[in-house]
Amino acid sequence: MTLTNYTKEFKYNLKLAYPVVLGMLGHTLVGLIDDIMVGKISTTALAAVSLGNSFLFIAMSLGIGFSTAITPLIAEADGAKDIKKGRSVFKHGLFLCTFLGLFLFVLMLAIKPLMHHMKQPVEVVAMAVPYLEIVAFSMIPMIMFQAFKQFSDGLSETKYAMWATLLANAINIILNYLLIYGKFGFPKMGITGAAIGTLISRVAMLIFIWVLLQSKAKFKPYMSQLKFKNIKATMLKKILSLGVPSSLQMFFEVAIFVAGVWLSGVLGSNTQAANQIALKLSSMTFMVGMGLSVAATIRVGNQKGLQNFKELRRVAFSVFLLTLFIEIIFAGVFVAMHNVFPDLFVNYNNIADLSNTMEVVKIASTLLLIAAVFQISDGIQVVVLGALRGLQDVKIPTILIFISYWMVGFPISYYLGLYTDYKSAGVWLGLLAGLTVAAVLLYLRFNYVTKKLILSVKEN
Repeated sequence: MTLTNYTKEFKYNLKLAYPVVLGMLGHTLVGLIDDIMVGKISTTALAAVSLGNSFLFIAMSLGIGFSTAITPLIAEADGAKDIKKGRSVFKHGLFLCTFLGLFLFVLMLAIKPLMHHMKQPVEVVAMAVPYLEIVAFSMIPMIMFQAFKQFSDGLSETKYAMWATLLANAINIILNYLLIYGKFGFPKMGITGAAIGTLISRVAMLIFIWVLLQSKAKFKPYMSQLKFKNIKATMLKKILSLGVPSSLQMFFEVAIFVAGVWLSGVLGSNTQAANQIALKLSSMTFMVGMGLSVAATIRVGNQKGLQNFKELRRVAFSVFLLTLFIEIIFAGVFVAMHNVFPDLFVNYNNIADLSNTMEVVKIASTLLLIAAVFQISDGIQVVVLGALRGLQDVKIPTILIFISYWMVGFPISYYLGLYTDYKSAGVWLGLLAGLTVAAVLLYLRFNYVTKKLILSVKEN
């Protein structure tokens, strides 16, 4: 095949991906806005939000990862024009996501005392605990929202979740301004105000998408008869068989970045604050990869429903190639702006905290250079994983991800970060190693599975 066979798919890939990208960026932007506004208070406050969110990210990875099982099943049903199956997938997926949101909320409260035993700065823990208590409750509407999002994504209608997330961002920005700084007569609540803003914005996001989808004719056949008394064990098992491995996949990846937050906390609050800056900026670009990953899941899922495996492979590779081009651009931006981006998160006018601020900026600038390199690995691994999810191949990829991050990446981060002069840079070099190995192994898996599917069709 010529290059044109792949590049001609870029327009449709972007049409599917851009609303998901904007929606995912919206989720990340909620946290980014919190960080920027809180960072103006002090570097300690920024480190506290980082620590609190590290627990939340683990829970979110399990919930969001689980919900991604809905998309390939809906896409397959849509490709086969099977509305009855699609309705069953959505109903059972929403039921499971609601239960999971409640479970994760309780889990966050149960493990909260761990903060006091992680060798984190005492002043950081004192601020992080009340922040986590409030934000943890937002897990319930957040994971329920994911069920609606993955459902609409599976029907190739990716823009509705984007609109809901943009609304949530607007609400969050306004409430942050009012509650963090105490404007227009509202109480000055600091990072607790940021937590309240996040919670309210996520509740609004859920309500908005629920009402919006119910008003659209395309979704009505799927959203009728949503009584949970009609839950069937067979469909629950089907979603669980995809959702649990998918959840573990995202957990293994997010957890290694969270481990980086904790390792940075051991090195000091300034290192932890710098890590948060680099991590937040990297998360913004990662959302583009996530959006393209969803596009890969949808397109591969559709072709799986049609049993057209040659076309499946072609459209998947078109997404991989598009991602590669975009991530190279991101890498260049990180290199060019590594000394500029950290300034967005700090307050040079706080003279009492100026020495800490300068150290945070210096460390963050170095970390962004490493982040520039792993843009490519990170983007490739997530879109290939999305394509494998579209194939409903989740068990072997889960093992490959565990090997990449926890048998390769984490040992390198731990050793270089705590036992060498690389310190925080060493932590990020371990992340780079894990992402690169994951990208290679997952690509090899996709190549093997798709060639095998094509061969099986020829033999029949």
